[in-house]
Amino acid sequence: MAKIHTVYDHIRANNIKTWALVALFPLIFIALIFLFTWIVAPIQTAIDTTISVAIPTIIACCIWMLISWAFGDSMMLNAANAHEIKPDNREHREIYRAVENVAMAAGLPTPRVYIIDDDSMNAFATGRTPRDASVALTRGIIRRLDKLELDGVIAHEMAHIGNRDIRLDMLMITGVGVTVFAADMILRTAMYGNHTSDDNDRGNGTAILLMVWLAFSVFNLIITPLLRMAVSRNREYAADATGAHITRNPHALASALRKITTDSRIESMDKIKSMSSVCIANPAAPRELVGDLMATHPPVATRIARLESMNIK
Repeated sequence: MAKIHTVYDHIRANNIKTWALVALFPLIFIALIFLFTWIVAPIQTAIDTTISVAIPTIIACCIWMLISWAFGDSMMLNAANAHEIKPDNREHREIYRAVENVAMAAGLPTPRVYIIDDDSMNAFATGRTPRDASVALTRGIIRRLDKLELDGVIAHEMAHIGNRDIRLDMLMITGVGVTVFAADMILRTAMYGNHTSDDNDRGNGTAILLMVWLAFSVFNLIITPLLRMAVSRNREYAADATGAHITRNPHALASALRKITTDSRIESMDKIKSMSSVCIANPAAPRELVGDLMATHPPVATRIARLESMNIK
């Protein structure tokens, strides 16, 4: 007899997968620098180069992450052209109450509520901690979903808040930006900044720098997109499962996903690819097959099937 998977099984499995994938980021980064440098230099030089490159890069990532920690949420909300609504806002009073009720059911503080002036259907959460989190909903998702479906979407976003996904997303986006900048600086140094008087030393130094740049490039262009895709997909599955647990109604969220994916594009976010992972569905324009294979969101059909198979007790 097949085992019946409960919502807790889904959440536990996805959390384990997420942190295993997150741990791979620094490990693969360090391994790539060492292996590529070792191709053109002795093992001790490769070790020394790896240490001298990895430590400053990690320190820069930490500093930039602190800046993102302080200002990332407001930057994301501004990028989406979202405006805050207050509890006494007559036009959106019911929406605020819905968020408040779902937050109460989730055992979390009520987040700030934002409306995005777009007739498409989408939503995202942001913030550093549950105490200063925000939930943003498009005008279209509010108008076009029924109450239970909208509660399911809000619960999904509250799940991201409760699971600390919003913090993880901001840190990952920031870390990737630092490694891209570092790769550019290393290439410039290799091409123009190596002024050693000895021709042999200059040639060896340039070769090492080019191999370090190649390691960064492989990490940024191949490894990072794959790992981010895997992490983001696991977090979406976990948020679906947690959101279903909050409302006790996985079928309502499944129904909402069916509707949302027919019109999820947010025009103001077309050029902000890094924010696609924080939305409940891809907010950008439709993409080619290759892009879909690298998408940060799992296939909608799979998400719906998982929701409809859940046994909520």
